[in-house]
Amino acid sequence: MAPTEILARQHFETLAGSLAAEDIKAVLLTGRDKGALREEKLTDLASGAAQIAVGTHALFQNDVIFQSLRLAVVDEQHRFGVAERQRLQAKGEAVHLLAMSATPIPRTLELTLYGDLDVSRIDEKPPGRSPVVTRAVPMNRVNEVETRLRQVVRDGAQAFWICPLVSDSELVDLKAAETRATELRALIGEGVGLVHGKMPGPEKDAVMADFADGKIRILVATTVVEVGVNVPNATIMVIEQAERFGLAQLHQLRGRVGRGLRESACILLYDPPLSETAQRRLDILRRTDDGFLIAETDLELRGGGDSLGLRQSGFPAYVLQIPSPIGI
Repeated sequence: MAPTEILARQHFETLAGSLAAEDIKAVLLTGRDKGALREEKLTDLASGAAQIAVGTHALFQNDVIFQSLRLAVVDEQHRFGVAERQRLQAKGEAVHLLAMSATPIPRTLELTLYGDLDVSRIDEKPPGRSPVVTRAVPMNRVNEVETRLRQVVRDGAQAFWICPLVSDSELVDLKAAETRATELRALIGEGVGLVHGKMPGPEKDAVMADFADGKIRILVATTVVEVGVNVPNATIMVIEQAERFGLAQLHQLRGRVGRGLRESACILLYDPPLSETAQRRLDILRRTDDGFLIAETDLELRGGGDSLGLRQSGFPAYVLQIPSPIGI
């Protein structure tokens, strides 16, 4: 199970060929499946004709029945709520759970502390990945960033520009993705694309395909590209209003670049003055790209939530007391 259709399709395309060679049938189930096609996939899962399902939140809907679910793999687990993961596990009996994330959320670290999860840690980059230089830049220098971006794009690079909102809001003074895309087109030309979660699926797929093919040089987006986007030629990530994003989000977004051999950079644009918490978030990102160290800082800043309930951040209202050994 993956949090976005883009990532689910990527996993399915990676797995389907190898599984088919072993005569194992896999199906892809997302919210886009409707009518007879969806019914056919649900029938295959219920009968056991399909042994593996790859999908999004569609996997734990009430009408999805597995003949004998034994293993649930949740990718980017920080994007799912506790109840959502439990709904998937409830589709079978004694279902084993493998939860994966580049940046474990605070609650996950707290659960490992109390022994509810075993941890396997991969602390090296895949072959062919380059380091990402991370810089924090105040918003009053955004024109300098735009000018520099125009230069590197002319040299053949590709870039992401992340905005917190889709369109302008009267309540929140942030530069919207649509407005930023318009401004960048005026500065750079027609090689600027826009993608966000409110776009229809086929339209979104078309924009992402153009970006992957190099037809789009700068992709302005919301956090819809946080996971599952692999464009090795993209070397620059600009995150606007970075202080308004969580640590896990920032680390995931930064991971969209540095996937090729060229040197990559991540620019964190922020509005000064920063709060102490926001300052610490940006500082840890500048110092390290170790997801576990970033997650530990996130746990310290936000708390692990309620380990006996559903809350995934904050500090518990109870006190855990461990009795001392006799005689001490």
